[in-house]
Amino acid sequence: MADEYRREYERWLSSDALSEDERVELEAVRGDDEAVRDRFSAPLVFGTAGLRGVMGAGINRMNAHVVRQTTRALAALVLRGGDAAAERGVAVCYDCRVNSRLFAEEAARVLADAGVRVRLFGDMRPTPELSFAIREYGCEAGINITASHNPKEYNGYKVYWGDGAQMPPSHAAVVAKEKDSLDVLGCAPRVSFGEAKAKGLIMELGEETDEAYLAKVLACAVSPQARQAAASLRLVYTPFHGTGRLLVPEALRRMGFGSVSCVEEQMTPDGLFPTVASPNPENKEGFALAVEKARAEGANLIIGTDPDADRMGLMLRNNEGEYVTLSGNQVGVLLLDYLIRAKRQNGTMPRNPACVKTIVTTEMARAVAEKNGVACFDTFTGFKFMAELIKEFEAEDSHSYIFAFEESYGYLCGDHARDKDAVVASVLAAEMAAWYSMRGMTLYEAMEALYAEYGYYAENTVNLVMPGLSGMEKMARTMARLRGDAPGDIAGTPVLAARDYLAGLRVPRNGGREALSPRGSDVLAYELADGTVFIVRPSGTEPKIKVYVLTKGGSRAEAGEKARMYSDYAKTLAND
Repeated sequence: MADEYRREYERWLSSDALSEDERVELEAVRGDDEAVRDRFSAPLVFGTAGLRGVMGAGINRMNAHVVRQTTRALAALVLRGGDAAAERGVAVCYDCRVNSRLFAEEAARVLADAGVRVRLFGDMRPTPELSFAIREYGCEAGINITASHNPKEYNGYKVYWGDGAQMPPSHAAVVAKEKDSLDVLGCAPRVSFGEAKAKGLIMELGEETDEAYLAKVLACAVSPQARQAAASLRLVYTPFHGTGRLLVPEALRRMGFGSVSCVEEQMTPDGLFPTVASPNPENKEGFALAVEKARAEGANLIIGTDPDADRMGLMLRNNEGEYVTLSGNQVGVLLLDYLIRAKRQNGTMPRNPACVKTIVTTEMARAVAEKNGVACFDTFTGFKFMAELIKEFEAEDSHSYIFAFEESYGYLCGDHARDKDAVVASVLAAEMAAWYSMRGMTLYEAMEALYAEYGYYAENTVNLVMPGLSGMEKMARTMARLRGDAPGDIAGTPVLAARDYLAGLRVPRNGGREALSPRGSDVLAYELADGTVFIVRPSGTEPKIKVYVLTKGGSRAEAGEKARMYSDYAKTLAND
């Protein structure tokens, strides 16, 4: 019914569960039908990435009521495993964002109220440390209150399972169904936080977990020889006001990097991110203070991690002495090539080595891997899919993964976690810089050498932002239009084949149909006559369609021009 959202709005306003601040917030939008509709026409959808949304009052917002409702649903799933699962319990972590500690405590209270034991981090910690803690302590599941690199208005709720990876789709579907059956305003726990702690249902994790995690991080280092050059390298680090502030500098120092200079203005935890427009290491603008410090100190490398320290970005000096950014694809290729070289040098390359990437990540990784006898596997976007594949490798004893990465600045090495890890990535990037320094090369020169060897690859991502409820409808229309009427050409270049990953089909232009793997995700891809791959998918965490251009050219200029041309075309897809 069209007026259901108005009734839900009035129900919230009349509920004793609301705080006075929430009541004032909702009264402020009375008479603004679009604002009321946006908040109350549909709830935040719980998917395999959990929840993520703008904070505020309403069923389509991140707030304590939605957190309690979701946690009640998760507790029900955990309790299906019986007393043993309840005893193994749930690890709970949170980042620096506004309300993150509050949401984490509310989740812990709800779990304790249901009889599920909780291991709650006593202070904010990186997302990968949560993944580690789940594996280390044998927890049944984990919750992280974080919106990763989203703007300050957002918060989120990510759920992990016992292997340390994000919750599988089958479990997410159970939680989503249970969540929808609960009254969002009726899920408040009866037990207080203090009472739950006193009963031993909530215990806090602290330095002992940090130390165990750091030991695993440092074990991922692959070149003892590189430490000889570590002391001479000058590094600048920024956590963008987030959770990497304690563990990244400490890990680097323990590696022997004595000159680690932190951007003090950004070392203070602050969910309002006052010194950056966006706390995203993908955005060069956020590194302004770090570049200023690096210039003053003559630093070789700048490392930045996002608020929950699962993504890592690099800036480095080019041959003109200017600090330039590397894309997530470039960093991933550099790290993959380095790991292969260092492991071969030290005789630590495992049997049947493999790297794992996503379908939207540069094909340069495949070229590097296969030339060096390393298998390269594709998954859908998201580390949960990579974790599933790594788990298959282990179960079948088929391959040993040495590195996993995605173009959006996420990297993983080692067996301690099953989600992207910016702490490990920071350690490996610094070690790699030292390794090349011993050979008289900078990382900039190392990247240029790889292009000379493998050819010039260029990638670009175009974000077609479609906010609000009308935006979600527009996203669905856009994908349906492309699926129903595949383009014959893109920017004038013929389409040789179309891939529909939802149906699991590849349809060549000359006819026929071929089975496609992986399958089951709402992604469309087009193979063009010049070797470019043009990929379209709705974001799973934000109101936008993402278009990925993966191309290659005979020169930097040619590859760049192709990427620009297809990116311009991508922007027209938002036109109804």
